[in-house]
Amino acid sequence: MQTRLDPRPAMAACLAQWREAIVECDDTGLQDQVRETESVSRMLHSVMLETVAELGSRNIAASAGFGSTKRLLAGMLHLSATEAGTRVACRSDQGRVVVDVEDARTIGARLRLIRNSRRKSLRVVAGLAGISKSHLDRIERGETLLDRRSEIFALADALQVAPSELTRLPELPPANSDTDSAEDAVRLSLMAVNHDQPGGQVSAVQVLRARVMAMLDARCRCDRQAEAAAALPELIRDVHTSIAAGRDVAELLDLTVLLHTQGTAGWLRVVGAPLDLREQAVTLAQQVARNRDTPITRGIATQGSVNVMLTAGAVDLAQAALDSVTVPTSGPETTQLGGMLALSEFLVAAADKRTGDAQAALEYATELARRTGEGNAYWMGFGPINVELWRMAGALEIGDHEQAVATAESPRPQAHPNLSRQAVYWLDYGRALTRVRGRHDDAVLALRRAERISPVHLHRNPLARDALALLVTRSRRDAIGLELRGMAYRASLPV
Repeated sequence: MQTRLDPRPAMAACLAQWREAIVECDDTGLQDQVRETESVSRMLHSVMLETVAELGSRNIAASAGFGSTKRLLAGMLHLSATEAGTRVACRSDQGRVVVDVEDARTIGARLRLIRNSRRKSLRVVAGLAGISKSHLDRIERGETLLDRRSEIFALADALQVAPSELTRLPELPPANSDTDSAEDAVRLSLMAVNHDQPGGQVSAVQVLRARVMAMLDARCRCDRQAEAAAALPELIRDVHTSIAAGRDVAELLDLTVLLHTQGTAGWLRVVGAPLDLREQAVTLAQQVARNRDTPITRGIATQGSVNVMLTAGAVDLAQAALDSVTVPTSGPETTQLGGMLALSEFLVAAADKRTGDAQAALEYATELARRTGEGNAYWMGFGPINVELWRMAGALEIGDHEQAVATAESPRPQAHPNLSRQAVYWLDYGRALTRVRGRHDDAVLALRRAERISPVHLHRNPLARDALALLVTRSRRDAIGLELRGMAYRASLPV
């Protein structure tokens, strides 16, 4: 059967009406027209790329008179040959061409492109992942969210890719160049340290401690993220250079574990850095913790590593890391650390669908929080409020969105000592509200509140970005819709 659709007449009529409307728009309407034009352009761009990918996969580009796939792509998108080459990856061993489309700005769109490049049907991938074909289709079309680790892991296994390939950020606009430059500087610093050539300055431990504390404070306050980013690369080099100098080594090792887990890895997670870079930071923290070899440093390093392991889909590895460490709960600070490790165990068990283990870990964390009250030992912010915030995250993980919303409406997030954690609360609350019928306006307001606290938390979180994209498809032309489209535009999503 041969199917061909000629969209040109309908598109020509539509564009003619569009041109007429532009002249009649007021200032606000013209701004909306720009955003809508950009959205349509991106959709057309995506279809063009998928068409080229399919043409290349069938190996008919040359016989159809188009030359190479790269040449065709360059002509269609007005790219140089070099730029087009970066978008096309030839898989000669499998005899197909994959277009690496950076315009796949949602998880569902990226999932569809990877599935098509694998030449696998919806039915096959859904069956391998243990979900229905209709559910997978809705995920790909952006009609529902892929926001549970267990589903992300299952689909990644079905497609034979790393989970991070589904959730990695697309190419973001130039407005984020400062963040990207800082990320590159951190990468170079970590690389230098890993090659035993940190190239920093030797400083007294008191000076370094003050610098680390200032950087962690800036990161947790959110309104000083740029300050934290600017300080981090040089601080990494100086701390490791000072350790190599051989003075106050024990204190410096303690400080370095905290720096790499709460500072380096924490900042990299917030800005959506590639998983390999986050892995470098937590691996370095683990190495330093082994050299120091105390329950506290091992506990801090493990707590920092678990999130990276979960993102990579290494659930068994995360559980083994948690099982390998024991922290005494005799003092207030170590009890808070033990509580954070219990919360990590709760999330790992929830992602692994071990309901009983998850509940036991959460109950233990709740008991420890009753003993400690609110605290901020090791910049982790453990206490009764944080337990409730993690309880909400666990409900999201198992897909109980009504329970997640109910849990979210009891704590007072503004009382949490870290603004960064408050931003995550509003992101998770907004994601949960997105999945509850009749609460989409509340979801927009929750996500907007997260953006006001920390724009980068919203703009660079793949799951929050997907929630925004879903809400945009259902938005109305009212004040809430205007707020929503503004957020989506700032996050570089089609509006």
